[in-house]
Amino acid sequence: MRKSTPFIPLLVSAALLALLLAATTASAATRADLARESTLEQVLQRGVLRVGFSTFVPWAMQDKKGEFVGFEIDVARRLAQDMGVKIQFEPTQWSGIIPALLSGKFDIIIGGMSIQPQRGLKVNFTIPYEYSGMSLVASKKLAGKLKTLEDFNQPNIILAIRQGTSAVEAARKHLPKAQVKYFDNEAQTIQEVLNGRAHAVVASEPFPAFQALRSPDKLFLPVAKAFTREPIAFAVRKGDPDFLNFLDGWIRVVGDEGWLTERHDYWFRTNAWKGMVE
Repeated sequence: MRKSTPFIPLLVSAALLALLLAATTASAATRADLARESTLEQVLQRGVLRVGFSTFVPWAMQDKKGEFVGFEIDVARRLAQDMGVKIQFEPTQWSGIIPALLSGKFDIIIGGMSIQPQRGLKVNFTIPYEYSGMSLVASKKLAGKLKTLEDFNQPNIILAIRQGTSAVEAARKHLPKAQVKYFDNEAQTIQEVLNGRAHAVVASEPFPAFQALRSPDKLFLPVAKAFTREPIAFAVRKGDPDFLNFLDGWIRVVGDEGWLTERHDYWFRTNAWKGMVE
């Protein structure tokens, strides 16, 4: 019986070791390439963070001088400051904001975007940095006798909603029997109600409350509290773990120090800023 040649196992071991080293080297190179291609690295090299958003009171809006102000604007400015870069705001129609992000028009969406499974198929979300909810503001003339959410879930009820927002899904889920008209911005939805062509607007808080305060003779809040609770997060392009990891860490740190809560309370629970925009 022939004995096995002793150097064959050594050759096999050497070959396996070489393959392991090659795989490790390739993996390290891949990680290095990913780091260089990360949006985080690109922003640092460019020295500018490009932020996509759309106007939602009081998340983001223009003051009397035409400058952007609001909760999201504060958040974006603080993020850029902590990164040591300048900020570039890219106002975008909400219905096209995710395609604009994917095309590279900007680096991140900071615009009151709620985490939704359908959106998660296209973008990656950070951990939540705030929560929002849907509410109703209604016409006293057309809907003054309606007092509950179910009262608005009727075939003869017309709702005005900003297209592309989570209000669309909220209406489909909670008010499936009602008719819906879609508009490009919230100013159009309110005008539709004020003109008597719709019974109510479905929108994120605190927009409905602000509109009821602004036109108390024509508008009211039929439902006292929001009927949904939605986590709000930054959205970034897929395949960028470095940027996502940095943003998650930033949200944790800034949130723990209380800054996010302080700024949110200023914009959502006071009217100290109203003189800036009215």
